Amino acid sequence: MLNKKLLLGIFLLLIVFQSFAQNEYVETKTEAPYFKSLKSDSQIAELPLKSTDVKVNISGIIANVTIEQTYKNEGKNPIEAVYVFPMSDKAAIYSMEMIVGNRTIVAKIKEKNQARTEYEAAKANGNRTSLLEQERPNVFTMNVANINSGEEIKVKLQYTEFIIPDEGLYSFVFPTVVGPRYNTKSGVKFASTPYSKKGVKPFSTFNLGLELNSTVPITSVNCLTHKVYIDQYSDKNAILNLSNEEIYANNKDFVLNYTLKGNTIESGVQLFNDGKEQFFLAMVQPPKKIKENEIPPREYIFVVDISGSMHGFPLDVSKKLLKNLISNLKKSDQFNVVLFSGSSQKLSENSLPATNENIQKAIYLIDNQLGGGSTEILGALKTALSLPRPSKSLSRSVVIVTDGYVSVEKEAFDLIKANLNNLNVFAFGIGSSVNRYLINGLAHVGGGEPFVILDQSKADSTATKFRKYIQTPVLSNIKIKFNGFEAYDLIYEKLPDLMAERPLIIAGKYRNNPIGSIAVSGFTGKGKFEETIQVNQEQLSDNHSALKYLWAREKIKLLDDYSSVYQSEQNTKAITQLGLSYNLMTAYTSFIAIDTKEVIDNKGKLNTVQQVLPLPEGVSNLAVGADFDLVDSFIATSDQFNRIWGIIGGFAIVIFGLLFFRKSLI
Repeated sequence: MLNKKLLLGIFLLLIVFQSFAQNEYVETKTEAPYFKSLKSDSQIAELPLKSTDVKVNISGIIANVTIEQTYKNEGKNPIEAVYVFPMSDKAAIYSMEMIVGNRTIVAKIKEKNQARTEYEAAKANGNRTSLLEQERPNVFTMNVANINSGEEIKVKLQYTEFIIPDEGLYSFVFPTVVGPRYNTKSGVKFASTPYSKKGVKPFSTFNLGLELNSTVPITSVNCLTHKVYIDQYSDKNAILNLSNEEIYANNKDFVLNYTLKGNTIESGVQLFNDGKEQFFLAMVQPPKKIKENEIPPREYIFVVDISGSMHGFPLDVSKKLLKNLISNLKKSDQFNVVLFSGSSQKLSENSLPATNENIQKAIYLIDNQLGGGSTEILGALKTALSLPRPSKSLSRSVVIVTDGYVSVEKEAFDLIKANLNNLNVFAFGIGSSVNRYLINGLAHVGGGEPFVILDQSKADSTATKFRKYIQTPVLSNIKIKFNGFEAYDLIYEKLPDLMAERPLIIAGKYRNNPIGSIAVSGFTGKGKFEETIQVNQEQLSDNHSALKYLWAREKIKLLDDYSSVYQSEQNTKAITQLGLSYNLMTAYTSFIAIDTKEVIDNKGKLNTVQQVLPLPEGVSNLAVGADFDLVDSFIATSDQFNRIWGIIGGFAIVIFGLLFFRKSLI
């Protein structure tokens, strides 16, 4: 018979192993995202988001997108579904509908607090209701309450955005998943979103269909991120859909690239009259970039993210990119490198001449980074901006390389804007689902340009493109003159220097009849540039209704997206009024839909289920600081090392206990 000591030892052993086996998910003690490993297929089945279907129509430089999300409750009780999802940071969301059976409830745009109050009241009353709120310009939260057992509810969103070509290449990007965000402050809801483990396929399906129409012949259409098949293709029209193999490929951005004959840009004027106001958009073909043999010396500060989310593929791409950039600096250039995760480290206290010795020193430093820890980007930017200038005559460019998985975007924008004295900022987003709001915003406020590298094969070509880009502006000292055309309330009163071969966009409102012309002038490497485009009644069309939303969205972007962390009351009121007047999502307005026809359950308990998001493709488990492979753990932060030693210590105690009770077996 087993004695009491042996039984006690076995009991303790079972408790330890049971604690590991029953650990549903490991949640960090901060507000950073955490893993949630589901226990069984039955729990997966209860997840409410069933599918996402996307229809895209691109005409000229404007994309119209319809997203239909289907939520299904396969549990036994009514539930509330909460889903965090991304969208283009350029999107103007102008419509939301909730579809229950054969009934369609059109959502209304309301002030954010009022919409939330009405949603909570409807939820408590047992009404089906949905609420769309903006967390960031590229991150949204959908709440759908009172989904009955076995019931499906569809939510349809519509948005429009500009597609501005760069050197003849047009790119449409549809983000599919919000990457995990490292959060250093409270109050950021999506920072605590649960994520599945690396390699686990998404729980909901994804489908996308796209139609491309052009007045200029299409020369190429390709998608390097997903497998697609083309249903129809002619010189001015293409229809394509995702392959059936990609039904669970909503863990990386969908990117479609296309070019037009002769790299032509569809220049001209579009007009729209909504009965109350009149809107216009003029697009001017830029001059060709002039190559110069003599480029003045410059200083480059490379700020590189080596945090946990960069481990593996993103950091490998970053290394390749930086080797290319640093190795091709001119000997007259100077440079420095700032690496950051939980803290920052510098290559040197002062910028160094781009000699072979210093370049090799920088490459060695970068090559020895493995990736781990948190993402303290603000400290790294402060370090970079505080570096002493080697010479006032050297133009300083700060090159930021990151996946952007942080929640301090506006703080970073403020920091850059406060240090814009003779400074340009270029942002490289690395990864399959980068935080484009941060990447685009850093470049926007820093007077530079954003670049996104989706895979390692593009690192060299993107680095080459970057070097070409910074050599000389395409067009500088740009001036706009309206002759007989009564334009007002322009999106941009003053246009910045044009650095890339992309069209000039002039947009705003106009009064009276559409007649006259728009003249554009500036200077290229060859001398003065002038171009005039005519305005006439034939350019007026109801098909240009997107101009209304795009004008308002650009105004909101200037007032809010890249503005200060602390909004003025005047700005807040202006943004709110734009949202309400033009039926647009903003930080201060939300869409609310309430089905008053039927009450589901106004007495029972409503369970809230938060949708588990897939980790973006290529992102390490270290991005969320939990449940990582032991092979990867050796590059982890000290907190993660402590966790490993805690596990080892636990097993050591068990072994010690077994040895202590060993005599009982004799």
